[in-house]
Amino acid sequence: MSGPNGDLGMPVEADAEGEDDEAEYAAINSMLDQINSCLDHLEEKNDHLHARLQELLESNRQTRLEFQQQLGEAPSDAST
Repeated sequence: MSGPNGDLGMPVEADAEGEDDEAEYAAINSMLDQINSCLDHLEEKNDHLHARLQELLESNRQTRLEFQQQLGEAPSDAST
């Protein structure tokens, strides 16, 4: 029996399985692309939130220093 291109010993079923495998790989590849896109979006959001939290932290530090100066206290290290 010959295959679709006239190759001997290649059953037609093997070609159909190959097409199924290709379709499955294409579907998996598409899903991986979607997952990658979602992860990129989450990373961007995380980076944005991190930057906003850093700004808030710095703002709180400045406010604390201003209050301490108004009260006449020497600024203390936040780690102690």
